[in-house]
Amino acid sequence: MTVELVIAFLSTVGNFLVCVAVGINQKLRTVTNYFLVSLAVADIGVGSIAIPCAILTDIGLPHHNLHLCLLMLSVLMMFTQSSIFSLLAVAVERYLAILMPFCYQVLMTPRNAIMVILSTWLLAFLIGLIPLMGWHKPPPESGYCFFISVVDMTYMVYFNFFACVLSPLVIMFLIYAQIFATAKSQMRRIASVHSRRGEVPMTIAVGFHKEIKTAMHVFLVLFLFTICWIPLHIINCFLLLCPNCPVPLELLLTAIILSHANSAVNPFLYAYTMTTFRDTFKAIFLCCQTIRERERGQKCSNLKI
Repeated sequence: MTVELVIAFLSTVGNFLVCVAVGINQKLRTVTNYFLVSLAVADIGVGSIAIPCAILTDIGLPHHNLHLCLLMLSVLMMFTQSSIFSLLAVAVERYLAILMPFCYQVLMTPRNAIMVILSTWLLAFLIGLIPLMGWHKPPPESGYCFFISVVDMTYMVYFNFFACVLSPLVIMFLIYAQIFATAKSQMRRIASVHSRRGEVPMTIAVGFHKEIKTAMHVFLVLFLFTICWIPLHIINCFLLLCPNCPVPLELLLTAIILSHANSAVNPFLYAYTMTTFRDTFKAIFLCCQTIRERERGQKCSNLKI
């Protein structure tokens, strides 16, 4: 529970900083970052809503209230599904930017990006609420709200994992494979032109390199998401397909914590890999430090008076 609370705090504060950074820095207001803000909002939801709900259901609360229990258990699936759709939107956006640059200017406008974000959130909300609509186990006699005793594993494995998690992940990895394969051939072509003519238009080379660099950073976000969430889904598959196979409680708790921890790592990843995010975070911290120093000075002057 202590680890979960630490993750919840880091996830909420860190992703709030991501949203603030995009809001105050004009350079960060790109279509790619709009989708990353959507991802950050989902992670804020995990930290501020889903993890507290998970902690309550771990001790069996709410008691004798099936619909509230299902709603609390569905919250995490809603935010997780929104994260997946945000990552898928970024993958498609990177594909258009690198492989179809002329279509990109027409399709990926800020207005269209906002429409896509609203659509993904609506779809994620509906997918997460499916257990509440009826796809769940009969209410347990004890009345306690435990995940395994309430949520149907056929929903978690066949629908949630195979259809809503694994399929988008496979599509995203194929998209990035195509992006990086195209990038490799393009870089060879640029090098060939450079060797024959002695120069390459700088705007083309620099712009292409920037788009590829952004794709690599976002792919790292996707890779970490996969590493953090796949173990828990594999355990769910064991629980469904091999009900007599023992799953150590320590392993299950570690997989749950790892999946929740994914919501806290992205701000650190942005700060480490993206210079503009790092500089904006520093500016925010310096601004907060300056405000504190002014408040301290005001308090000291009041004491002297």
